[in-house]
Amino acid sequence: MDLGELERDIRGCERCKLHRKRAQIVVGDGSSDADILFVGEAPGRQEDREGIPFVGRAGKLLDSFLDGIGLDRSDVYITNIVLCRPPNNRDPEDEEIKRCTEYLDRHIDILDPDVIVPLGSFATSYILDKYDLRGGSISSVHGKVFTVSNLKGSFKVVPQYHPAAALYNPDLKNIICDDFEKVKEVV
Repeated sequence: MDLGELERDIRGCERCKLHRKRAQIVVGDGSSDADILFVGEAPGRQEDREGIPFVGRAGKLLDSFLDGIGLDRSDVYITNIVLCRPPNNRDPEDEEIKRCTEYLDRHIDILDPDVIVPLGSFATSYILDKYDLRGGSISSVHGKVFTVSNLKGSFKVVPQYHPAAALYNPDLKNIICDDFEKVKEVV
């Protein structure tokens, strides 16, 4: 299976109640040859309109963080743990995450990235749990480098604060920049 086939499988998804109010499903964006996979939480209003992850204000910050380590969106792949926008940008519910993360797991299998960068607490929690990594809150694991070994080899997981956190707490911007330097180091 390739990304095109996965996208076709995802397009008609009605696994949870989020499909009822979405404008469109936000599958993912970026290079199918990407060594780095960024995993956010869920689409926001702008993403729901455009069908592309991280195109709103948090996306602009993500682009600047990528630029700061010499990368462009076209160099990476970006998706979310939930592919439809939760109403009023609320947190995704456990059942929504459970029903949607099969798609994330398939993204990971197809892309086989060298580095997975979960953005924010929901993505971090899911990725760390999936690979049986000892985690904690995002404030205690951000910027740490975890190594996962499996039958395909090994890859790194580098949790980060969600870029939107810097919109609400500008003091986090420098911390996020430093954490992105860790991503650069492990690539």
